[in-house]
Order: sequence, then structure tokens, then C-alpha cells
Amino acid sequence: MLKPKLLIFDVNETLLDLSPLKNAINKALENDMGFEVWFLQLLQYSLVETITGNYNDFSSIAAAIFKMTAKKFDKEFSDEHIREILSKITQLPPHVDVVHGLKDLKQQGFIMVALTNGKPSVAKEQLEFAGLTDFFDDILSVEVVKKYKPAAETYHFVTDKYKIESSLAMMVAAHGWDIAGAKKAGLSTAFVKRPGKSPYALAESPDLILNTISELSGKLKA
Repeated sequence: MLKPKLLIFDVNETLLDLSPLKNAINKALENDMGFEVWFLQLLQYSLVETITGNYNDFSSIAAAIFKMTAKKFDKEFSDEHIREILSKITQLPPHVDVVHGLKDLKQQGFIMVALTNGKPSVAKEQLEFAGLTDFFDDILSVEVVKKYKPAAETYHFVTDKYKIESSLAMMVAAHGWDIAGAKKAGLSTAFVKRPGKSPYALAESPDLILNTISELSGKLKA
């Protein structure tokens, strides 16, 4: 693995703790599995959009999937109520290791970019709420290419923007599918072991497997 010049960070779960959103969804659906069912379908249907050549923004898909999920639990919500429940996505704290780890990486001089499937306005609001905005040179959304991660075009959009070869960019994520996509696109990868997350066993292994963002800083410094 070549030492990267550009670090690309996934946002949700990798940097931000989704617990407030998870609690809001589970409470609304009155089921401890509500969030898991909703989130898995959200990822599934974002891929359906990309594969079929369609594009609706992530917030619109999230709301549509919430309606579908609610039906599974014999519940029904107004559009306004759904927006209220899902608004927790902009009020997520960073994981406890994130601020220290990003600070150390920034001091090492890496170009640091946040790349999310979410809307640009939502991503900026999320990182501002979490106090992470100043660590990043850019906050980017797949909305520019209108293809959701793990499509190769999303990662190449970032490397092309910074005129950096894919082999000199590293994707940092807590999702096996994101790591698999970035690896296939020619980037090096660092998988962060957030609770319940693991790399995809049938894809090429990540270059680094980490417990924290702080650990990434130490490994790249070494």
C-alpha cells in the first residue's frame, strides 16, 4: 500500500454515531429492529436507483423507505411526521475517537474530504452540528455524479477533483460495501470496526482494519 495523499471519509456511522436517529425510528415504529430494517432497505434502494440509471436524492429515498418500513410494522405516518423523525440525521454526535483522530490526521498534512450518499446541505449541517467541519478540505456528495456509493464513479469524482491517482487515495469507512467499492475503484482502504460492522468476506480485504480513527493516524504516521 502506498502512503495516501488524500483521505476520503464516509460520514454516517464512520464518523457520526447514528444512535439518536436509531432511537427515534425504533420509538416511532415501536420495535427495536425498526431502524435496522429501514436502513438496510435504504441502502438497497439507493443501489436500485444507481443500477437502473435513476436518481432521487438520499433524503427522498429515506422518506419513501420509511413509509414502506412502517407498513411492515402496521403503522402509517404523515409526510410531516416522517420528516420530523428523520430530522435526527442532522443532530448526530461524533464517535468519541473522531475529533482526536481527525485532528492528528489534519496535522500530518493529508488532504481530507468527507464523501456521503446524503444531500450536500444535509452533510454540511451534520458535520457542523458535530463540530467537524474545520477538519475537512471539502464536504462532497454523490449528488454531483448522481450515482450512489459503491459505484466507482463516486470515488473517481473525488480523485479527479484533486488530480490525485486512485492509488494515492484512501477510503475510510465502517461499511463493508463502501470499502469493497473503493477497493474495486483502485483506492486503498481502511475499515473502521464500529459495533456490528465487518468487512465483506467475498471482497478484497481492506488495507487496514482499525478500531478507531485515532488508530488510523498512528498507522499512517508510522
